[in-house]
Amino acid sequence: MKKVQDASIGGRNFFLDEDAYERLGEYLGHFRARLNANSPKMAPEQIDEVMNDLESRIAELFMKETGSTNRTVSIELVNRVTSQLGMPDGSQESETAYGTGPETSGNMPPFGEPHKKIYRSMDDKVIGGICSGLAIYFGVDVVLVRLLAIIALIAGTAGFWVYVIFWIVIPKAETPVQKCEMHGLPLTAENLARFNIKRK
Repeated sequence: MKKVQDASIGGRNFFLDEDAYERLGEYLGHFRARLNANSPKMAPEQIDEVMNDLESRIAELFMKETGSTNRTVSIELVNRVTSQLGMPDGSQESETAYGTGPETSGNMPPFGEPHKKIYRSMDDKVIGGICSGLAIYFGVDVVLVRLLAIIALIAGTAGFWVYVIFWIVIPKAETPVQKCEMHGLPLTAENLARFNIKRK
């Protein structure tokens, strides 16, 4: 009979088999070490934020698989989640210098396609990031969206009020998770780390 560990992951409680608990701790340790090695310019608080985002993503995937009532996590689920997320540089854990990660088959089913969400882009903003956010969402050139916004503002007061409403309603993309959602990218460790590095 396996021992079960009670663990808080991303602010949610789960029950992990003893081997699953050890494997998850090993993965998080390898991920942090790899992040430190590949991103020496990242401040400690940025690394902590990436790790918090990673734990939140792990918790979401665990919840999706176990449900809200039975939160028991097996080693198979931990291996599946860690294989999907990989390392900060996009490699699998087994491809890193640590060599202790599980080998992946490459045909493991994903946990769902990424869903693109609309946000205000804070990385390429002029006023509120609305035009750049809309350009990313619709996949068009930001210059075109800004030109249409200027024409709408000149044409009448309706353009001004639409812009103000968008400013109020559309949230800012501030965290790496939100930036991945804005670009329609999967919430992998590589993407989370990439957007965190870009933050100022």
